[in-house]
Amino acid sequence: MSGSGPSTSLVAMTANTREKTSTSGKTPVTLLGLGAMGTALAGTWLAAGHPLTVWNRTPARAAGLVAEGAKGAGSAAEAVAASTLVVVCLLDDASVGEALAEADLTGKDLVNLTTTTPDQARARADWARDRGARYLDGGIMAVPPMVGVPEAGGYVFYSGAAELFEQHRETLAVPVGTRYVGADAGHAALHDVALLSGMYGMFAGIHHAFALIRKEDIDPVEFAPLLADWLAAMAQGVHLAADQLRSGDYTKGVVSNLGMQVAGTPTFLATAEQQGVSTELLLPYFDLMARRLAEASGDEDLTGVVELLVRGE
Repeated sequence: MSGSGPSTSLVAMTANTREKTSTSGKTPVTLLGLGAMGTALAGTWLAAGHPLTVWNRTPARAAGLVAEGAKGAGSAAEAVAASTLVVVCLLDDASVGEALAEADLTGKDLVNLTTTTPDQARARADWARDRGARYLDGGIMAVPPMVGVPEAGGYVFYSGAAELFEQHRETLAVPVGTRYVGADAGHAALHDVALLSGMYGMFAGIHHAFALIRKEDIDPVEFAPLLADWLAAMAQGVHLAADQLRSGDYTKGVVSNLGMQVAGTPTFLATAEQQGVSTELLLPYFDLMARRLAEASGDEDLTGVVELLVRGE
């Protein structure tokens, strides 16, 4: 639809949506942002019977949802005015500020699912409160195909106003599961980035492992289950590391101590060299291990490297 005004058919669709709002008992939702994730979220709310108003910077992206019963807004401000619950799923924090610059947020419940840093989320929460809105920040732990598929295991971290989360918990849980992680508005983004950082570290190890066998007569497809099973078994170390961090005792429950593991690192580096594989994914971590050993007990577990990272040394 164009920004010049609603068509006759859209007026009719809008009227139908208003009738559903008064009879369905479902919370009306405004959604700003119709990228792949936003479109997936919108589809689940529509399918569940929630009156839905949508806006996207490129209006054509709203056409399919409008055809399915959503109301298309000509501007973000118009979309915000349509519902108390306003969900934002845009490119970045700057785009959130730009989209909402002309919107009246007084009395609105603003849920921001845009990927940001923790400090950006906290600043956006203050910004929303200054404009009369309650605020929740969200970190989406799912990809679009997981939305609306409960068995896929996707969920969203939420942080910010607890009463706001409780009020809209049922509506927010329609697309994917919900996990509230505290009143600090930055904690959803922090949980999101922390989990994804762990994921990227795992992928780094996976790719190094495949690089080692790449030139050999070893089928990567046959090797993959061995690697996946090994990583799954080693993932249990997450719980031991958490217990050690909570207690401050890095010697607790140690199976392979730091001294022994540092002594073994030359073998990994030599193997990579012999296989013609770069050590650039391994060396930073091995360097941290060696530095920790130099200042702490060799009886520790690997978890002590966290202290080096936190200190930024």
